[in-house]
Amino acid sequence: MIFSRRRLLQLAGAAGALSAVPGRASAQAYPARPLRWVVGFPPGGGADIVSRIMAPWLAERLGQPVVVENKPGASSNISVQTVATSAPDGYTLLFVPASAAVNVTLFDNLPFNLLRDIAPVSGLIDFPLVMVANPSIPAKTVAELIAYAKANPGKISIGSFGTGSTSHVAGELFKMMAGIDMIHVPYRGASPAFADLIPGRIDCYFGSGTLLSYARSGQVRVLASTGSKRDAAAPDVPTIAEAAIPGYEVTAWQGLFVPAKTAPEIVRKISADTNTALSDGAIKDKLAQSGYVAESSSPEELAKLLKAEIAQWAAVIKSVGIKID
Repeated sequence: MIFSRRRLLQLAGAAGALSAVPGRASAQAYPARPLRWVVGFPPGGGADIVSRIMAPWLAERLGQPVVVENKPGASSNISVQTVATSAPDGYTLLFVPASAAVNVTLFDNLPFNLLRDIAPVSGLIDFPLVMVANPSIPAKTVAELIAYAKANPGKISIGSFGTGSTSHVAGELFKMMAGIDMIHVPYRGASPAFADLIPGRIDCYFGSGTLLSYARSGQVRVLASTGSKRDAAAPDVPTIAEAAIPGYEVTAWQGLFVPAKTAPEIVRKISADTNTALSDGAIKDKLAQSGYVAESSSPEELAKLLKAEIAQWAAVIKSVGIKID
């Protein structure tokens, strides 16, 4: 096929126009500058720990710095909005906790649509929570805690790392299935919640496996884990289901997302690099030391998980009657 000079110029102009579409990065040149990794929790908590384990490895793989940016507040909604309104150029990554699926039902009038405005890239980790209590509470098992709460309705406090967080809804599901009344005390992140648990300013708390080390030192008492089976890191700790409440199960997942409309080839590149990181022995060990299990996925698998989680927690929230305006 022979093109005239005019036709060649037209084709070149069209190609140039496509490459200049605002907000869209060229896959061939990507990445050409530093990336930011937005996490909706303060420094020191589990989300921040995972982010700072992953970011340096990803930076080395991509050949550009990956800067962790903490944007806590509004149960991680501020971080989601930040990324949802960012340019879809592959330079803004979003750490998404399982609580984001809870927020869809928990909050009215969110300024974004979780399924429409961000795009899944890869799973990061998946882990059960552990239920811990201050040693001053006269309960050494879940069954004893339930009995104590029933004898003291509304007097036992249970902290969480934020309203709408997995920690919060795990506690609400526990209260609902056990038929007890406990006072929910929300915090802005895991670190401040745990800081109040140790001196007894709150009585109980659902948190990550990082709490196990504090239990060994006697600062807190571990009662159970929330998974469907015992945690390999703590095989002597029973699940809530086997200890007292059959059918109880909560696991916390965390994933990596980008703004919607990010070029598919860039999403695939970040996903592949992230999955490679999660299969690296050193990364797995670092995550395991903090109580986490690497759980990679494809963008499609993560999208399916998010939809299922939104439906599951919507049923619980509506049943319990939690709502935030």
